[in-house]
Amino acid sequence: MPHRGQPARRLVPPLLAAALCAVVSCGPQRLSELEGTAFAPGVDPKGEAVDGVEVGDRLLAAGEYELALDAFTRAALDQGMTTEIVIGLGTANLGLGRLGQAEALLRRATREEPENPEPWNNLGIVLMEQGRRGEAEQLFRKAYALDNGESDSIRENLRLSLAKSENP
Repeated sequence: MPHRGQPARRLVPPLLAAALCAVVSCGPQRLSELEGTAFAPGVDPKGEAVDGVEVGDRLLAAGEYELALDAFTRAALDQGMTTEIVIGLGTANLGLGRLGQAEALLRRATREEPENPEPWNNLGIVLMEQGRRGEAEQLFRKAYALDNGESDSIRENLRLSLAKSENP
């Protein structure tokens, strides 16, 4: 019987003790037996890191805009705010519906690299979303001209903006 003020001592049930021993015995040497299973691979300290811009572009293509934003932000820490990163950040913000941030970034990208059709096209999408059809149509025309009509998405955006201006 415990004395007053002292906690009662409890015995660990034998089944719990056996389970704890089993877990403790599963050290790193046992993990090698799990190769080829669904576990994620380990980190190769000698391996080369994948370019953050490439990761961001892949995430944008997959519709993972928040993760793409993180990837482009990390890439900016390594490479600085290149035009490619600014376009990526603007596109990710567009995907997240942050139209004001997307517009500012994409306008910056069009100033830095005015011959690139991608920021013009994406800026046109931002303006269409904001209901600024006239300006958006002009930007789609510019993107289409810069792209020489080669991009299906730019051609489709221009077609849609023309259709909406004719029949609002």
